[in-house]
Amino acid sequence: MGDSERDRWAEWILNRRHGGDPEERKTHLETLAPVREEVLKNAGILDGEIVLDVGAGDGLIAFGALERVGSHGRVIFCDISRDLLDICRSLAQDMGAENRCQFVLASADRLTSIAESSVDIVTTRSVLIYVADKQQAFNEFHRVLKPGGRFSIFEPINAYFASSPEFFWNYDTRPVADLVTKLRAVYERAQPRDESDPMMNFDERDLLEFARQAGFEELRMDLHVEIVSGVWWGSWEAFVKASGNPLAPTLGEAMAAAFTPNEAAELEAYLRPLVDAKQGTKRQAVACLRGRKSS
Repeated sequence: MGDSERDRWAEWILNRRHGGDPEERKTHLETLAPVREEVLKNAGILDGEIVLDVGAGDGLIAFGALERVGSHGRVIFCDISRDLLDICRSLAQDMGAENRCQFVLASADRLTSIAESSVDIVTTRSVLIYVADKQQAFNEFHRVLKPGGRFSIFEPINAYFASSPEFFWNYDTRPVADLVTKLRAVYERAQPRDESDPMMNFDERDLLEFARQAGFEELRMDLHVEIVSGVWWGSWEAFVKASGNPLAPTLGEAMAAAFTPNEAAELEAYLRPLVDAKQGTKRQAVACLRGRKSS
């Protein structure tokens, strides 16, 4: 399948997330390894259990779960992208594990093809942030879990940090604020950053309340907040080809839409040295939530 033939979710995970750079992809996957371990640890997967990974993507959590359920367990890969499900199926075939896998095309808030009380564990990573009706997603998680079943989720909390004119892509861009204003307008047109945006319409307290309203018990949450110097981009070339999420343009696309050639050169002259010197500030808030359906 060529890049142009992939749906936007697959294209972002496989290419645009890391600017099409293999080294950036490797670095990104390394940063995701502890996330995977935390989600799986919080799930407490036992041998022989059935795990439903919602928003499986390219299988980061699901393949980790497959290692834990053993030869008698099963993992259901669920995603809205048929392209990503096909990729996961191919990987499972290569591993000789397809007989322990199921592949379901569905969204988190509409798991209609998953039977009631049929799975032991539900996992997600950075999925609810794209779902408008998060309460319905939690309701669906509760419905498909067996009595005593558990869920374990990881979600970025974008609303934790108020929008700041000082930062753009984690870099201090006040000296080129007029150019950044033009760039922000392009991003806003593609993805309005207000409460209509599923990425911005919730925080960690909302997640707890959604879970409680769905009927979950024994709720526990860990909130991780970071404000640290240095960012992970290794090259300017990858940076301008990268997109922050599947719905957003790349920086290069936004610059082409917003700038004259002289303006683009001015922004690059300021920003590129900061990227190359890793002189950014990473600001991130994520919530890890787990709970149990009553027995």
